[in-house]
Amino acid sequence: MRSFKILISALIAIPLFCMLIMFCGNTSKAKAKPEPKALIEATKPLEVVADPEEILLYIKNRRALQAALTSYFKKAVESGDIVGAGVSIVKGDSIVISEGFGKRKSGGKAKVDGETIFRLGSLSKGFAGVLAADLEEEGKIHWSDKVRDFIPDFQLGDKTNTDKITLAHILSHTSGTPYHSFTNLVDAGIPLREIAAQFKDVKPISEPGALYSYQNAMFSLSSEMMRKVTGEDISEALQNRFFNPLEMCSTTTDYETLSNSPDIAMPHVRTRRGWRSTKLTDSYHNAIAAGGINASAGDMAKWMRFLLGHNPEIMDKSALAEAFNPQIEIKAGRKYYYRWPGHITSYYGYGWRIHKFAEKDSDTEQTIWHHGGSVNHFRNEIAVYPEADLGICVLLNSNSRLASTVIPDLHKIISGIYGKDVPKAALDASSDLALVE
Repeated sequence: MRSFKILISALIAIPLFCMLIMFCGNTSKAKAKPEPKALIEATKPLEVVADPEEILLYIKNRRALQAALTSYFKKAVESGDIVGAGVSIVKGDSIVISEGFGKRKSGGKAKVDGETIFRLGSLSKGFAGVLAADLEEEGKIHWSDKVRDFIPDFQLGDKTNTDKITLAHILSHTSGTPYHSFTNLVDAGIPLREIAAQFKDVKPISEPGALYSYQNAMFSLSSEMMRKVTGEDISEALQNRFFNPLEMCSTTTDYETLSNSPDIAMPHVRTRRGWRSTKLTDSYHNAIAAGGINASAGDMAKWMRFLLGHNPEIMDKSALAEAFNPQIEIKAGRKYYYRWPGHITSYYGYGWRIHKFAEKDSDTEQTIWHHGGSVNHFRNEIAVYPEADLGICVLLNSNSRLASTVIPDLHKIISGIYGKDVPKAALDASSDLALVE
């Protein structure tokens, strides 16, 4: 048994040592912070982290999850529901699954893998909300800061109304702006400062803070406010504060880098003959906060692990919680997530939807931090279950109907495999235990 432990420790430590040497990106501009906990813990002898029974349980559950996901997505590909998918599952302190299913391009040979890049669309809003929470925790910006103080040309309604609109309002879609105002200007690539000046011609539909009305153009003005206090555009701030420290090496925020990436999923449109690939576009790279980030399943796994509070050296868990503080109840329309099992009610925080639900045969209220995203014919879903210490992200290179049910589908699969009595130590072991397989 002793030799078994030493062998596993070596299998884990050697590849991770190589990973540390090959660490991507220039982190000289990032916050001075210690190495992520997972990398430190995984280089210790494995018997310090978990005993052999827990290791075997981890491997058994991971293999069962791998088999179930392979079956689920193989069926979706073969039935024509999707072309390809990047999937990541985080449980506890561990990245359990981070890989791909299907193809990058219909009719091609290249398969989706864990490093294949997808356009995120409105999943980008969650990054902007967390960035604002980080700056708020540092005292550089405040939820109550007035938009007008940062963008002098901004006007919505009369002066009295304009002076009430805050950072909190635009990040929670409660500024009083009509639904999707000037999304067409964002689509057309108009610079944000020019879009901001156009709101003077818009009639508010409510007092600031009174009504939820989903936005892209208005939401994107948050990046200009954050630029004023950091001296960095949002892409630089995200890179320095999150992408570099979390080693999110494939995440991009501009079209040139995206289009030159060697491992990228192509968008698809549905025709009578099935899915047909179409061109990547530059849309929303002028509005990064609303929909301009691109990432792989692997990077989204690192992001979810961070959101669950497992990188306190990068951002304190209490500061993170600010982004998920419900600001307004979502009542309008017939939303697909209303049909998720056990759904009770939904709110919007800062770049995130917050759903309350009850699991089957339980009256205990649970929480999901969620967002969907659609851009350039990509369709994506992210859901983080804080009480269960669980994260699920699915990236699709087609605007598939599967997106509306994939989160509860995978949650059911995961719950069936892991149950409620999995030893905590097994879940806290490093994701790199998969190397022993």
